[in-house]
Amino acid sequence: MNMLLFEQQLQQPPLPDEVEVTMGGRRTVIGTRGGAVVVERNRRVVMEEEERLEIVDLSGISLSSLPNPNLNLATICKLDLSNNNLQSIPESLTARLLNVVVLDVHSNQLKSLPHSIGCLTKLKTLNVSGNLITILPKTLEDCRCLEELNVNFNKLIKLPDTIGFELSNLRKLSVNSNKLVYLPHSISHLKNLRVLDARLNSLTALPDDLENLIKLEVLNVSQNFHHLQTLPYSIGLLLSLVELDISYNRITSLPDSIGCLKRLHKLCVDGNPLSSPPPFVFEQGVHAVREYLSEKMNTRNLSLHKKKSWVGKLVRYGTFNGGYGYFRTSEPREDREAFMYSQYRSIDGLTSPRYIGTFAPRRFFWTRGYWTR
Repeated sequence: MNMLLFEQQLQQPPLPDEVEVTMGGRRTVIGTRGGAVVVERNRRVVMEEEERLEIVDLSGISLSSLPNPNLNLATICKLDLSNNNLQSIPESLTARLLNVVVLDVHSNQLKSLPHSIGCLTKLKTLNVSGNLITILPKTLEDCRCLEELNVNFNKLIKLPDTIGFELSNLRKLSVNSNKLVYLPHSISHLKNLRVLDARLNSLTALPDDLENLIKLEVLNVSQNFHHLQTLPYSIGLLLSLVELDISYNRITSLPDSIGCLKRLHKLCVDGNPLSSPPPFVFEQGVHAVREYLSEKMNTRNLSLHKKKSWVGKLVRYGTFNGGYGYFRTSEPREDREAFMYSQYRSIDGLTSPRYIGTFAPRRFFWTRGYWTR
């Protein structure tokens, strides 16, 4: 039976406190509690909302403050307060937006967000761009359904240190045009993050452990100007990365691990004093850059322990298999052989003395398209 029609039938005569009926062969108790229709099936109570969730648009009407409204704020699913002159949002108002999914307060004069924003447990999109916010409340981490956070064009000096541990559903994080000096290490735990836009800040470095950002497709850290001088070696573990923009920084060389980014199709490096790869490689496109860095990774002497550890991770993640050349290193045999070509043939011994003690005997290596001993 259609629930709306059933409710109309219940209005005449008026419902007693509780009526027992049978619907779909199941025992059902229907009654009224607090003005709402209550349906109880198998002792489980489900509230059937009488009022439809609404969209409230109060944008661009020069609001300087928000009165305490008489309407039921729990019926609002989207609230647009953008393009006004608001300097604050009342704590009591935010705490009553229990069903809001989208909250847009961009282009106001807000200096902070209310701590009660943590009550918005259904919030998926929050846009606070174009304000004067210097710090985000830690209670924002309680909005665990949040998928998109836009805090562009504010005065943020830092993000909550544990933001990456709590907002596990975040898909897009836009923090461009702020005063951020660093991104918290917890950012690397945002396993569902697709887009990270941190351009036009004062970033001096990116977190070292980026390998958990397995779904990241777009990374933009451009225009941090003279502050950002290096990229972490772990950038080669961003297996889903399609676009990378590092333009207008002070980066002099790209990590060899970028050669492992098989899905990378857009690479912007303008405005950097890059010496590696050389300019003629960039002129040939992204594919040439990946090939150059991949070959460099295969042939260079990894003398720094930090670099060795990251290459080991690249092997475990399957992004690098040592298809070209070899590494001369003093690491144990099992680590060295991870970078060797998987095919080999039996031989009587190694003819060149310089290989003695470096590689296991009775191996053939495939190097640049031909067999060598």
